[in-house]
Amino acid sequence: MRSLLTAAAISLAFTLFLTPVFLRLFRRWGWGQVIRTPEDIHNPSHGAKRGTPTMGGTIFIVGTIVGYFVGGYTGNNPPTISGLLVLWMMIGFGVVGFIDDYMKVHRQRSLGLTGWRKILGQVLVAVPFAITALNFPSPMGQTPASPYVSLFRDIPVLSFMALGAVAGWILYTLWITFIGVAFSNGVNVSDGLDGLAAGASIFVVGAYSLIAFWQFNQACWGGESLSAAVREACYQTRDPFDLAIVSAAFVGAMLGFLWWNAPKAKVFMGDVGSMAIGGVIAAMCILTRTELLAVLVAGVYVIAPGSVILQRLYFKLTRGKRLFLMSPLHHHLEMRGWSEITIVVRMWIIAGMLAIAGIGLFYVEWLTRT
Repeated sequence: MRSLLTAAAISLAFTLFLTPVFLRLFRRWGWGQVIRTPEDIHNPSHGAKRGTPTMGGTIFIVGTIVGYFVGGYTGNNPPTISGLLVLWMMIGFGVVGFIDDYMKVHRQRSLGLTGWRKILGQVLVAVPFAITALNFPSPMGQTPASPYVSLFRDIPVLSFMALGAVAGWILYTLWITFIGVAFSNGVNVSDGLDGLAAGASIFVVGAYSLIAFWQFNQACWGGESLSAAVREACYQTRDPFDLAIVSAAFVGAMLGFLWWNAPKAKVFMGDVGSMAIGGVIAAMCILTRTELLAVLVAGVYVIAPGSVILQRLYFKLTRGKRLFLMSPLHHHLEMRGWSEITIVVRMWIIAGMLAIAGIGLFYVEWLTRT
């Protein structure tokens, strides 16, 4: 418990008190937000945000790393492969976003990496994660991830390896890559208003910290000596406590960052931040073996890309008509006259309700097995 609390506290202090220092550096380096040109933008009020320091995701990425390692050291909990895999996804996707942000800032245009180049970068991060996560078994034979599709835990009938070793590895890698790319881009699309993505991530990753900690308390520590009934109820997560530590560090870092990112934002997280958030969520749902449950827990990050998909489908089916005034949904609400702070707070409320609903279903599933 000491590691958990220390990790969160150190990360919080890091981003809360050191963000002004980073902002001075960002201004010196010219890392200012680039807003679309008037002929491209559909909401001219966003032009007032031009020049606000961006790429602030680098701040909470570093804060998470510092909090995680300091927390583990103080509680005598050395890093595990699972915790390092979460950091890999956070840093890796963050690097892809950083390149995209830097290209925008350097060119002073709102166009960075093309869509396919961005996806290629995400794939190059997700594939090594997938391969590594199915190796490094614990003394009890548990690997960080599993070759099953999971809901509250592995679903035995949905095994990729049942199709054969080669086909199983290919489909498993595609599945893990899809999760990473989907959540990374989902958060990226949702990051359109001050504090929206940052505040929502606190609820989502906080929920995963609770899930991981509960799995730690209900883990199968006795191995084969446990009765069949007990083994049925406990969880097979490889390093649940370390997953709780790294996610707590991330939540602490996001809380401190939100102080400066909440409306009216003093700093934007940029693609480096939104993609890093998506990487953490993807890694946590894969390593806690709750991949399908993530659609509910992180449902707030499904709403924005979902609205974009609906907009495009409706546009094609109706030959030019629009379902929303502008997509994603939060920009539609802006066009309807909602204030930015109203939209952001209500999206936080939705994020909290969905995360709580996911935790509730997770707990109910455990009750049915005990």
